[in-house]
Amino acid sequence: MTVLSSMSYMVFMIPLCFMKKKWWLIQNLMFISFLMFLVNLNWFSWGKISYSFGCDFLSYGLILLSYWICVLMILASYSIVQYKFNSFFFLFMILMLLLFLYCTFCSSSMILFYIFFEASLIPTLFLIFGWGYQPERLQAGMYLLFYTLFASLPMLMGIMYLYSNLNCLFFPLMYLSNFMNFYIYMSMIMAFLIKMPMFLVHLWLPSAHVEAPVSGSMILAGVLLKLGGYGMCRVYSFLMEIGMKINIFWVGVSLVGGGLVSLLCLRQVDVKSLIAYSSVVHMGLVIGGLMTLNIWGLYMSYVLMIAHGLCSSGLFCLANISYERLASRNLLINKGLLNLMPSMALWWFLLLSSNMAAPPSLNLLGEIGLFNSLITWAWMVMMLLMVISFFSAAYSLYLYSYSQHGVNYSGIYSSLSGYNREYLLLLLHWLPLNLLVMKSDFMLIYL
Repeated sequence: MTVLSSMSYMVFMIPLCFMKKKWWLIQNLMFISFLMFLVNLNWFSWGKISYSFGCDFLSYGLILLSYWICVLMILASYSIVQYKFNSFFFLFMILMLLLFLYCTFCSSSMILFYIFFEASLIPTLFLIFGWGYQPERLQAGMYLLFYTLFASLPMLMGIMYLYSNLNCLFFPLMYLSNFMNFYIYMSMIMAFLIKMPMFLVHLWLPSAHVEAPVSGSMILAGVLLKLGGYGMCRVYSFLMEIGMKINIFWVGVSLVGGGLVSLLCLRQVDVKSLIAYSSVVHMGLVIGGLMTLNIWGLYMSYVLMIAHGLCSSGLFCLANISYERLASRNLLINKGLLNLMPSMALWWFLLLSSNMAAPPSLNLLGEIGLFNSLITWAWMVMMLLMVISFFSAAYSLYLYSYSQHGVNYSGIYSSLSGYNREYLLLLLHWLPLNLLVMKSDFMLIYL
């Protein structure tokens, strides 16, 4: 099954979005498509190549993650379908987003990658504008748009320069060249650092998350942040030499930023905001590992990207479940949830323990590998890693204890416990996150 057949499968699903009461059909068809892609694994370098699209192991894992998160987005957004809140367009947006993400990860040409990398921004913006909660969503969407576009034009210029030099933009052939050009380096890297996001250019992320609906938050945390890491894995094949000279700066900014943002997490009162800032901390580690340019860093940043995609998405689902009951994301109101939904407290515990890299989660594998990569690169970094590791446990425990324990808000008993759909949703986040550790050898064969 080529890449194009999966793509046409998705295109032909578009009319189904506009049929009445067919959201379950879309969800199941996406799941079947995920399974078809899963069994079509090609173990050796680039497979399924057709018309500038192909897939190697790095893109394979991220495509599966995109499929998985998009299926779960529909499962999480049942209220949109239930209350008929433009549900046809909502399903259409999710499908278009999946299509763009699929094309981004499958592009074997740099210019195609750029086009789809930018295109994935459009359905995300529509999700935030159309189904967000507060009027500030317009401002959050503009933040997201302008932060991302600010670095995208230089990237396009850089790609054009590469083409005029190499007469080729085919990823598998790019490793033959090596550029010692600061301007090219900056133009290729900045767009990905903002997308990740790196500390200092991360301000669009918390505002976008807080204003986005649950599906928007899931896809943002689950897949869109990974586009930055994926792009960096691709461009460093021809920026190795200059990367060795400059990368120390980015590692410093990411890790110091990770420590500062961890402290910031400890004084958040908005549940979603806290989870969004914790994404910045985890992505800081990923950037640090990637920038060391050693084999541990490249492998383990891939592992942590997939782990964070599942874990963070699950936490946003949990935040949304309590938001649907209490109509607030404030920790002062979301207290004592142990009394209201005792069985949901288990899922809070499981996903937050994964968030602080407790075994047997994939986060643990990724963080140990990244610590290894960073400490062998420069042992002084150990101090910053200790701070990040300690505080990531601290803010996870803070969120758990604050939301589950304490004197509960009196209006909370008018609502009810979790639905089967919600437990299934959380199980489907948690199971792959903790079972993929058994197959960690799969994570280490993409290079």
